[in-house]
Amino acid sequence: MQRLAQHPDNLLVSVETVHDFQLSPGDTVNLRVQDARTKALHTVPFHYSGIAKEFPTAPKDSFFVANASYVAKATGSDAVGAFLLDTGGSHQKQIAAQLRRQLGTGATVTDLTQTRGTVGTSLTSVDLAGLTRIELAFAVLLAAGAGGLVLALGLAERRRTFAIATVLGARARHLRGMVLTEALLLAAGGLAGGALIGWALSQMLVKVLTGVFDPPPAGLSVPGAYLALTGTAALAAIVAAALNGIRRTRRPAVEELRDL
Repeated sequence: MQRLAQHPDNLLVSVETVHDFQLSPGDTVNLRVQDARTKALHTVPFHYSGIAKEFPTAPKDSFFVANASYVAKATGSDAVGAFLLDTGGSHQKQIAAQLRRQLGTGATVTDLTQTRGTVGTSLTSVDLAGLTRIELAFAVLLAAGAGGLVLALGLAERRRTFAIATVLGARARHLRGMVLTEALLLAAGGLAGGALIGWALSQMLVKVLTGVFDPPPAGLSVPGAYLALTGTAALAAIVAAALNGIRRTRRPAVEELRDL
C-alpha cells in the first residue's frame, strides 16, 4: 500500500493475473478505461507494484486496485461506484436495513453477513475433511480387499493345476514358489499401476480445480503416511492370501482332484 501511495500510476492486481501474465514489479499494465465525457475507451498505462489479497467484496474474476486520483484523471470523473462502510464489527444487518430505507431502490446495499453467507455456501468453502477421511478409509479397505481377493480367487482357480503338478512330482517348495511368485507379481504390478493411475488422476484434478479455486492449487500434495498405510494394508492382504494358498497346496493331490 505504501508503494501504491508513493506512485500515482501504480497498480495492485490479483494473484491469478500475476501468474497468467507472468508479471514482475515495475511492468507496465495497459488497461482500457472509459472516458466519462465521450464514453469512449482509451488505453491508460499503469505499473504493477504488488498483489492485492482477496477480500469478501472483491469481484469474482481478476481485479485491480489503483489510486482514485489517477483513475479520475484518466477518466475525467471522480464518481465512486461503490462504498465500503465500517460498522465497527457489529449491527451490520441493522445498518444495512437503515441504508436501504434511506437510499431507496437507486442503490444496492449488501451487508457483510450476507456476503459471508454467499461465500460460505460456495464450493470453495466446503469443509471436506470429514468426507475425505471416510473416502480415504474406504480406499484403504478397497486396496486391501481387492489385492487379497484377486490373489485368493486366482489361486482357487488353479487348485487343479497345483494338484496335477503334485502328481507329476512337484514338491512343496515348488508349489510354494509358484504361489509366492504370483503374489509378488500381483503386488508389484498393482502398486506400480495404482501409483501411475493415482498420479495421472491427481494431475487432472489439479488442472480442473485451477479454474475453480482462487488461489488455485500450486501442486500435488503427497500424503506419505496415508500412502504407506494403504500399501501396507494391500501387502498384508496379499501375504495372507498367499499363505492361505500355500496351506491349501499341502492337501493330498488325490483328495484335491476328487473334490474338483
